Amino acid sequence: MPTQTIVSETRSKMQKATEVLQDELKGFRGGRATPALVDHVRVEYYGSPTPLKSLATVSAPEADVLVIKPFDPASIKDIEKAIKSSDLSIAPIIEGKFIRLRIPPLSGERRKQLVQQAKQAGEQAKVSIRNIRRDANKTLDKQEKDGEITEDDRDSAKKQIDDLTKEFTDRADGLVTHKADEILKD
Repeated sequence: MPTQTIVSETRSKMQKATEVLQDELKGFRGGRATPALVDHVRVEYYGSPTPLKSLATVSAPEADVLVIKPFDPASIKDIEKAIKSSDLSIAPIIEGKFIRLRIPPLSGERRKQLVQQAKQAGEQAKVSIRNIRRDANKTLDKQEKDGEITEDDRDSAKKQIDDLTKEFTDRADGLVTHKADEILKD
């Protein structure tokens, strides 16, 4: 396998790791209500766990309110049950054919906890990125040992992979910093 293919695959894997972090950070709420808060909620719908966004539209008409309007009004009780059993700690209010979620303001202590959780998620993403680098370097070492590539090609590819590692760990740090600022501001 040519070194550029290894570098390219490494880039796409690291990109995926930062995308996973970005999706995970969407679930951390800052001072405003966003539909992303309920993205991870799964509803038991006709016997199978289904993402809430597949069953309903979620909007934020006000800064502290989420409105969930199910496509099938019969699923409203299932959605309510899923929200109650989730880690959101928010009581759903059924109003006719939709559900209203009032998002309480965050206390200072809760904000600090959320920032810590965001930092932990960032660290996990950086560990994943470093593991991707390690695997790519092992592949390069093996190819050089087997005579498929030269030592110079291996060293050049390792340098590119180290640069990618720095780029994506910096990106992960930036995502976490941005989310922490969002959580801490009022």
